[in-house]
Amino acid sequence: MSGAVAAGRDAGLARGIGAFGLAAAIVNVVVGAGIFTLPAGMARAAGPWALVAYLLCAVAMAAVVLCFAEAGSRVPTSGGTYGYVEAAFGPQAGFVAGVLLWLSCVLAAGGIASAFADAVGRMAPALAGPGGHAALIVAALGTLTLANLAGVRVASRLVAATTVVKLVPLGVFVLVGLFFVRAPALHEGAAPDAAGIGRAVLLSLFAFQGMETALGASGEVADPARTLPRALIGAMAFVAGFYVAIQLVAQGLLGGALAAAPTPLADAMATIDPRLGLLLVVGTAVSMGGWLGSDLLGAPRVLFAFARDGFLPRWLGGVSARAQVPAPAILTHAVIAAGLAITGTFETLVVLSVLSACALYLGGCAAAWVLRRREVALAGVPLRLPALEAWAVTGCGSMAAVILLARWDEIAALAGEIAASCLIYAVARRRGGAAGSGG
Repeated sequence: MSGAVAAGRDAGLARGIGAFGLAAAIVNVVVGAGIFTLPAGMARAAGPWALVAYLLCAVAMAAVVLCFAEAGSRVPTSGGTYGYVEAAFGPQAGFVAGVLLWLSCVLAAGGIASAFADAVGRMAPALAGPGGHAALIVAALGTLTLANLAGVRVASRLVAATTVVKLVPLGVFVLVGLFFVRAPALHEGAAPDAAGIGRAVLLSLFAFQGMETALGASGEVADPARTLPRALIGAMAFVAGFYVAIQLVAQGLLGGALAAAPTPLADAMATIDPRLGLLLVVGTAVSMGGWLGSDLLGAPRVLFAFARDGFLPRWLGGVSARAQVPAPAILTHAVIAAGLAITGTFETLVVLSVLSACALYLGGCAAAWVLRRREVALAGVPLRLPALEAWAVTGCGSMAAVILLARWDEIAALAGEIAASCLIYAVARRRGGAAGSGG
């Protein structure tokens, strides 16, 4: 992909997202609702060794983040990973990466929206029925969609604000909980086998997943060669430390009971004061809403990029004249996510969503290496990391290993998704060629 292609794809968009706004979007979309329940799953899989699994995943993700930081500084265009892979390996590989990215995002958005409605329904039983459930989903996604349609600055500020609000109960959990940690509890729980550690690594990777969604808005980042690396590395370093601290406190408060806790963070805080447990319940709902805001800021830009590149109807590549945002793509993404949330048909694809992210990360790491070798730089002087080749090999190898932790039928489903993407690409190109020759 040339600079002219990238410029054409991002034409009409305002580069108004700064380092803090992008970092907040990354933190918001990565630190999602899952972290409020994940410690129990980690404890079931790895017992007191869950912290080791987090550290192993953090090392693997560090390699991916560093590769993405350099690739993003070289190709800061709408679609994020889609743009990196396309610039390195050509339009077909980029299209496959974009399909994996968007599908993973929209399925996750449907899941979080449905879970948000469930959480609110538990606090307000009058809204717990099917009608109230659907109304809550439409209201939540509708409100966040309107904020995104108002402009990228409004959307990024909303994301920053909800990130701060969401992090308050988690911060209270860590800061208060540390004073009540019982040292013996850190060693309680069943000792895991190798399969348990592997499952815990897979779970923790799901918790780290999401930066690719926020990077979908790379075409609207100000001074991208500097802003993208700073925001990405800073945000993910914060997330890694935060996750380790949360798991440590949860284990230190509940000990062997952590594995069976239905709401682990709320249950852990309730051992100190029931009011703190309620704070964590509210924090879960806020977290879900904030996650959806970040998803709507980043993921629709993949549809927008596809349309600008001729793979989807041209109207999806439209930009609103007043707010300078890809309004048709935002609305389309929100409507599909709402449909998935209301019907609930997406739940069986949760594991495939994680595997899709692994495939994306593997492609992004390889793309960073290729972009460095070709000295691609579409927007200013790019970041040049020391030992990039080593980071790329580590990232690719780690993601391949995680994919192999899945069942063979799940791996086959991922392969089928990639094959279907290639078929769609071939059909779109054939139609484009025919149209061109007939014009």
